Amino acid sequence: MIEFITNLDWSAIAPFIAIGFLAQLIDGALGMAFGVICSTLLVSVMGVPPARASAGVHFVEMFTTGASGISHVLHKNVDWKLFARIAIPGVIGGGLGAVAISYIHAEAARPAVMLYLTCIGFYLLYKALTFGQEHRPRDPKITAPLGLVGGFLDASGGGGWGPVVTSNLLIQGSDPRKTIGTVNTAEFFLTVAISVIFTATLGFEAFTMVTGGLLLGGLMAAPLGAWVAKRIQPRKLLFAVSIVLIATSLFSLYKALS
Repeated sequence: MIEFITNLDWSAIAPFIAIGFLAQLIDGALGMAFGVICSTLLVSVMGVPPARASAGVHFVEMFTTGASGISHVLHKNVDWKLFARIAIPGVIGGGLGAVAISYIHAEAARPAVMLYLTCIGFYLLYKALTFGQEHRPRDPKITAPLGLVGGFLDASGGGGWGPVVTSNLLIQGSDPRKTIGTVNTAEFFLTVAISVIFTATLGFEAFTMVTGGLLLGGLMAAPLGAWVAKRIQPRKLLFAVSIVLIATSLFSLYKALS
């Protein structure tokens, strides 16, 4: 084991460790972006096929979301009733999406989804700018369909659970901190289901050395995200979510259309 570690080309892995760290820090604090950032890098820069990129990212997320979820639970950032309402549909949608991308090309709808998320980002930015102390969190009404769609898009597009589910729950008036913690914790079960299906359909060759770099960086950052989310004011959280959502969605839209 020690010989294996010393023989690794750390200079080649270091950039992916840094990307995994940054992506997970943002994801843990804001409830989105790990899958989008990592999948964009693997597909657009490294030339990895979409199915293999999605498989690798979800394998990494099994560990990072597990660590992040535990951290959010310890910081009391999880609404367990909301968790149950999004986690089960999310796992079902994720399983369907993993099967779809393994056998068919499921990227045709990506530009429309990214355009939709960009619009959601601008709306959340407006909400953040008009957010007042009198704001009272509301219980979101649309949860199961949201979890199902979010899980499907996450598996078939290599990322999307956080942007789709977190942003839409915030639009419905849910508490920003609880929303981020709940969505992050539910994502662990989603990624486990997706990774099992990818392993069955693509085999372990889908997981490369790049995956190892993302995993190391992600695990280092996972405990920090929940700590950040607990200490940032709701208005600032909402503002940060909107900016990240706009930036990542516009970039993904550009890559999908170019």
